[in-house]
Amino acid sequence: MKLVVVEEGTRSALDFHQPVIRVGRAIDNDIRLSGVQASRHHCRIEIRGGEAIVVDLGSANGTQVNGERSPKKKLQSGDVIGVGGARIHVEEVSARGGLAEARPDAAPATAEAGGLETLTNDEEHAGGNLGVFSRIARALARETDFSALLRLILDSSILLVHGERGFLLLDSRSEKKSGPNDPREWKVRLARSFDQADIPIPSSRLSMGIARKVAESGEPLLSVDAGRDGRFTGMASVEDLKLRSVMCLPIAGDEGLQGLLYIDNRLQQGAFSQDDLELTQLLAHHAAIAIRNARLVTELRERNERLMQSAEQIRSLNDQLGRKIRDRDSELSVVRAELGRERGRYDYSNMVGASDEMRRVFQELDRIVETELPVLIQGESGTGKELIARAIHFNGPRKEHPFVVENCAALPDALLESELFGHARGAFTGAERTKKGLLEQAHEGTLFLDEIGDMSPEMQKKLLRVLQDGEVRPLGSTQTLQVDVRLLAASHQNLEALVREGRFREDLFYRVNVLTLELPPLRQRRDDVPLLAEALLTRAARETGRRVPHISHEVLAALASYDWPGNVRELENEMRRVLLLAQEEVRLEHLSAGIRSRPRGGALPDPIAANSIGDLRSAVVRFERQAIQDALDRNAGNKSRAAKELGISRFALQRKLDKYGLDRRGQQG
Repeated sequence: MKLVVVEEGTRSALDFHQPVIRVGRAIDNDIRLSGVQASRHHCRIEIRGGEAIVVDLGSANGTQVNGERSPKKKLQSGDVIGVGGARIHVEEVSARGGLAEARPDAAPATAEAGGLETLTNDEEHAGGNLGVFSRIARALARETDFSALLRLILDSSILLVHGERGFLLLDSRSEKKSGPNDPREWKVRLARSFDQADIPIPSSRLSMGIARKVAESGEPLLSVDAGRDGRFTGMASVEDLKLRSVMCLPIAGDEGLQGLLYIDNRLQQGAFSQDDLELTQLLAHHAAIAIRNARLVTELRERNERLMQSAEQIRSLNDQLGRKIRDRDSELSVVRAELGRERGRYDYSNMVGASDEMRRVFQELDRIVETELPVLIQGESGTGKELIARAIHFNGPRKEHPFVVENCAALPDALLESELFGHARGAFTGAERTKKGLLEQAHEGTLFLDEIGDMSPEMQKKLLRVLQDGEVRPLGSTQTLQVDVRLLAASHQNLEALVREGRFREDLFYRVNVLTLELPPLRQRRDDVPLLAEALLTRAARETGRRVPHISHEVLAALASYDWPGNVRELENEMRRVLLLAQEEVRLEHLSAGIRSRPRGGALPDPIAANSIGDLRSAVVRFERQAIQDALDRNAGNKSRAAKELGISRFALQRKLDKYGLDRRGQQG
């Protein structure tokens, strides 16, 4: 007999095969109701001689059939039995095509009673249907959305055992995926009925005592009649909910207990069998794997979303950085143009300097570059004489032709003569082949002779003959070669003084000293020291593949106060040294002891050092202004003596006095 019970918004489909079906609130009824209007033993449905009859058992509120109160009434398909607030719909009087016959040997309603009919169409009990289980397993493997997966697990479990309701409990700390299982932490995540509808307020509609018992033991639990089960003695929830058939089992995997599956049938006892429990256990194993996979997929999706957000932020930051770089390039273009006007008309980008002395050098270079006259470059060792010579050649009219360099102090006369003039094969022992001299190699180009003051008198005479005649005769050869060479010479010595001392030929001096360029030592261009330090440190880092450390203001002030007897070459070596010692920042302890001691010629007054905080240009200006003022005070305002003490020319001192407003009327010249 097929009946549908509707009570308190819950609809349950039941299938009975016994001759008597008892209805009421008592625990021993086949259909157990919860409404207070139903009596403990309200009525019964009897199947006799092919007929179904409902009989009222003296209930307080009576039994109704199709709205009319009837103590005894024959039933037909479509009738509605009213029992208190519940309605029992008669869908079929016989479940198998005829009225069910009562059998004398029929067993009482126990575990043999059927469960809930939750399958549609003509499917039979899913507990024995492996095809249904196979389809469920495939569906679990495909589902990766976590919420949808939980619904699928619960609905499939109810389907397999024909349960009335199902609950899925998860540890409230399950997002951590670690830590011991505390039964008090288990909360209902999802509750569904056999018709796949959500059950509201689920925590008050199941026995949390049973759930905690399974969580503590980790073992599945099955009860065919919970109200009479001694294992649940003292559990108020079992009696309050009028529970009959209950099944609760753990969802466990390699990572431990992941959840609890709770299925019940409040209206029938013995609705679930041991076979149902074993089949549901198999489903729980599949569910554990599916839950783990769904969580991993959810994590990957969240990570991917975060990566996409990060990528979007990076793109936005790159766009902002690109705009800033374009703006900065525009600003730098303007600055370069302004510096270019100050430094000169030609490209001197390989030389660092913005001081008054270097601007003078650039202006003189502009006039020298335009000619093809010989140039004598004078300056202390390490001031960059070869760099200046290269600037003259590569900005001048001969830039498309060779630029040849030779250091006269590095070779003895015999080798220097061979290098300059060349030699024929067999000219001397070891001359196995003809060799072109540097003068011939520099034809139509430029020859730069460094430290020409160290050349011997004999070599000076031979060089003079070449410069006068424009002809070169290689050693061991009888032929002369015409050469067209622009001569650039350099010396750290004063050639005019060497002429007076008879150590340099006067006629050669006038040949090489057509145009003269004096290079200032580094102590006379202290404004350029910070710029040079940054540039040389960057170059050294690039050559060694290291990061460029930051130079602190106190280090820059110490560098600017040092005299640098080795000039730029000494500063370059110091920057290579500190690059190996410093990590993120160059500090005072990284500098050489001699530089930290600040020699007298460039000593930095303590007040200036104490106030050298802020931008670099301001620190240098404060230092220079104070140094000039102190020199004037020590020399009673005599500019010539003050300039000599500072290591600059009187003309340069006057310009700085005008620049800083330090010129005082009546000072002695």
